[in-house]
Amino acid sequence: MMEPEEVRSRLEAAFPDADIELEDLTGTRDHYSARIVSKAFEGKTPVEQHQTVYQALGEAMKGPIHALALKTYTPEAWQRLSGGR
Repeated sequence: MMEPEEVRSRLEAAFPDADIELEDLTGTRDHYSARIVSKAFEGKTPVEQHQTVYQALGEAMKGPIHALALKTYTPEAWQRLSGGR
C-alpha cells in the first residue's frame, strides 16, 4: 500500500509542470487512476509516456501499487480533448 500523498509527491517531483489528477480507486491504497498532463510527454508515444510514469514511481510499481490506470497527455492534446477546461 502507498498513501495517495506519496504517489502524488513522486509524480510531482518527476513532472513539476504537470497537472495531476489522482484517485484511489478502491480505498485500499494500491489501485490508482491518474491523469497527468505534462510537457515531458511531448514527442513520446503513449507507451513511452506510460513508461516515463512507471519509472518515476520506481519500486512502488513492483509492490505497494498493484494497479495504475493511466491517462497521459501533452498540454496541447489535453487542450484539444478538454475544450480548454
